[in-house]
Amino acid sequence: MVNLVKAQRPLLHGLMKMAGIRPYTVEIEPGTVMSFWVPSETITKPNKKDEKPKIVSGPSKPTVVLIHGFAAEGIVTWQFQVGALTKKYSVYVPDLLFFGGSVTEKAERSPRFQAECLATGLRKLGVEKCIAVGFSYGGMVAFKMAELYPELVQAMVISGSVWAMTDSITAASIQELGFSSSSQLLLPTSVKGLKALLSVATHKKLWFPHRLHKDFLEVMFTNRKERSELLDGLVISNSDITIPNFPQRIHLLWGENDQIFKLELAQNMKEELGDGTTFQGIKKAGHLVHLERPCVYNRCLKQFIASFLALNEAKK
Repeated sequence: MVNLVKAQRPLLHGLMKMAGIRPYTVEIEPGTVMSFWVPSETITKPNKKDEKPKIVSGPSKPTVVLIHGFAAEGIVTWQFQVGALTKKYSVYVPDLLFFGGSVTEKAERSPRFQAECLATGLRKLGVEKCIAVGFSYGGMVAFKMAELYPELVQAMVISGSVWAMTDSITAASIQELGFSSSSQLLLPTSVKGLKALLSVATHKKLWFPHRLHKDFLEVMFTNRKERSELLDGLVISNSDITIPNFPQRIHLLWGENDQIFKLELAQNMKEELGDGTTFQGIKKAGHLVHLERPCVYNRCLKQFIASFLALNEAKK
């Protein structure tokens, strides 16, 4: 029987190519590769079926990097944002390690390692500066990349995430949602578990046929062992917390009904991160704010990017 989610991939890939991005694989180091969707004009178009594209240039416009969360790969997560951004910006959509075609032979599973590999991949693609947009798990990777490489990350837009996942935040969130562990919530093994995840991730209850849930479960939740290790590698002790002094502008763009990382958490984080951080809430939206209210999300996202770039230009 045809997997309906898998069958839709060629259509999604076609839409991404129409929007101006194409797939490209970067070898980060021997044994580690990352898949990206990159601006079409930056790579060659293969003439033969088995010919691999080559990088011909870096980005020609201000660069936006869209970093996905834990439940789906890059273009599935950001399918409603790519087309809204590619006219004015060079858009890069990576698949983090153990998502999409990105893998590593190394045993490292921390957000720091993801950030290091992502930064290396972007530089190999000719990206020197970027605005990082991170959702959920991708937000944590974005924060870490900004901390490690302030010369690369100019600004950040963060949705439904925290700069570090402490054991107290983890315990409180999971307990309040009624799950026994992060893996039970984020790596469902049954249709019932997937429905429970979608229930807490959205503001309005979504209805999909049973089969579509089953097909999504089969396609999107691969590399379970490694992803479970990624979750284990996320949590740090409260005693190890030191908030970095981020020089970047940070914009927290939140679904006001987010049940996983609640509004109060975002507002507290804004105060902790200091004067360079702004906050904006989107009504009638949960954790998956960019999918639930894409038009509002895109408008807010583009407003922040445009204002940041204008301010940056004025300073020159």
